[in-house]
Parts: sequence; C-alpha cells; structure tokens
Amino acid sequence: MGHPESRESGMLQQSELPPGQRLQRGWPVTHYGPVPKFKPDRWEFRVFGSTADGEKRCWNHEQFSALPFSTVVADLHCVTKFSMLGAEWGGVAARALAELAPPAPDVTHVMVWAEYGFSANLRLSDFTSDRTIFATHKDGELLTAEHGFPLRLVVPHLYAWKGPKWVRGVEYMTADRRGFWEERGYHNIGDPWTEQRYSYQELPGDGPEF
Repeated sequence: MGHPESRESGMLQQSELPPGQRLQRGWPVTHYGPVPKFKPDRWEFRVFGSTADGEKRCWNHEQFSALPFSTVVADLHCVTKFSMLGAEWGGVAARALAELAPPAPDVTHVMVWAEYGFSANLRLSDFTSDRTIFATHKDGELLTAEHGFPLRLVVPHLYAWKGPKWVRGVEYMTADRRGFWEERGYHNIGDPWTEQRYSYQELPGDGPEF
C-alpha cells in the first residue's frame, strides 16, 4: 500500500505517518546483540539458493562497493512505533542486484541473511521493489557501525525489521520461510500501513505455519 509523501510549507502532513507511529527527530539505535566488527578482507556478499543458473554469486567488499550506486528518498518505520521521514539512502538497488544474479522462475521469496545468523524473509516482489536498497549511506554519509555499516537493507514500505543491518547475503527460495524475528512473534509480512506488527494478526495466506 502506498502513501502520500507531500509536504506543504515544511509542515508534516499527518497522512505521511502510518497508523500508530510517531515522528522521530533523529535516528535511535535499535538492535539485538552486539555490533559486529567489520573486517574488509574477510567480508563477502553472497546470492545463493534457487538462482537462475544454479550457481552462487559472490562479491568481496571492493567488488560490491564498485556496483552501480543508486539513491532513494524514503521513510523508515520501526515496529517500536517511531518513524523517520525523508531520509536519502544510497547504495545498491535490490532490483539491480537481482538483475546481476537472477532468481529462478519459480522463486517466490527471499531470505536476507546478516551477521550472527540474523535473517528476514521477504516476498520476491517486496525485494525487487524499485525502492528497496542495500544501503551503504544515509543522507550522503557512510552508515555508522551501530546503524548497519557496511551494509543494511532498507525496505521503505515495510517495517524496518524487514531490513536487517550488517547484511551478508540473499537466499532465493521457492517457498516462504520465517526469518529471525518472524519466528519470534513478528508478522510475516510487516506492512506498517495496516499495522501488521505481530504474528497473531496474520490472516490465512499471510505466512507459513510455525
């Protein structure tokens, strides 16, 4: 579901905030567990699973940093009820990555993998949205370690837990499977405009059985 993003004379339009959200002036640090130490010589990004050619694709940090750079101005909605509006995210568009390493025709979902085994599942259509981006920058500056450096996923139309910090790879899947927070009671889809916060709100077809 889309939403208006207009502003008038610098005044916030209430319709920009999803139900139950409040405007955040700044960017709180929210994560579970420690901040991983970045080791560029050991860092690798992988696309694997049901790829179109059956092969795994890998990029080291230098190679990934050389991929085409894109920007998107988009909001960030945290399930803890704060929203940060109008940030500029810079990095590699997820759609561009899917073109470099295409999924097989029967792929329906992806699992985005991050440090320490964290994961988030997405429908393929959410992953390949033209606003989904593997961000390295926010508002023209490199992400800090606490906010996901060297790489975090931003999926503006879903709650922010669907975009893990410290991303290391993408798994193409031919069936849905719950990620880290989805296994722990968060909604399988996570649409902030319909307040899909928790798994008990799921309707038939919203996700796989536990």
